[in-house]
Amino acid sequence: MKKRVILMGPPGGGKGTQAKMLSAAMAVPHISTGDMLRAARREGTELGKKADAYISAGQLVPDELVNGIVAERLASESNGYLLDGYPRTIAQADALAAAGEKIDAVVLIDVPDEMLVERIVGRLSCASCGSVYHVKTLIPKVAGKCDSCGGVLQQRADDKEDVVRERLCAYHAQTQPLVEYYQKRGLLYTVNGNADIEEVFEAIRKILEF
Repeated sequence: MKKRVILMGPPGGGKGTQAKMLSAAMAVPHISTGDMLRAARREGTELGKKADAYISAGQLVPDELVNGIVAERLASESNGYLLDGYPRTIAQADALAAAGEKIDAVVLIDVPDEMLVERIVGRLSCASCGSVYHVKTLIPKVAGKCDSCGGVLQQRADDKEDVVRERLCAYHAQTQPLVEYYQKRGLLYTVNGNADIEEVFEAIRKILEF
């Protein structure tokens, strides 16, 4: 049985980037609830419409809207996985345990709030293919256009500074208790997310022993 790992951390903390790298290295699927919810919003599904109102306001999507799609997905994964963005609350963690999912490790990527605001507010996304850029660290070759497909680059509504700060407040208020939850179970490991991407990856690799 391959490892079942949860990646925790604030929005913009690098969970998605590390999960994709780890997924390839460990040969397990990267399961991102954020990607699932964004897809549902784009497709205009019932879940997507409900989630959109919360996400656009910088609030966390209610547990009952998230637990269902996650449980359905994990039921089909028997060879391990990397969970990115879930659980975010104690209720979600309890739901995961109640579903019989035995987690091997929880990795917390820790990044200071002000660094996160700078990272997120500077992001630009392609309206056509979804590629992500940054005004300081990943600048497109042509201003306002995607290098891959030539699509228009724009700032997501939930990447604006006031919304980002609301998201961080929600994170600290609702998600931080998970640190104690998993510490008590001896599953939590913390890494410094304010480092080079490869350094963060190496730190996680040592924790997971692969």
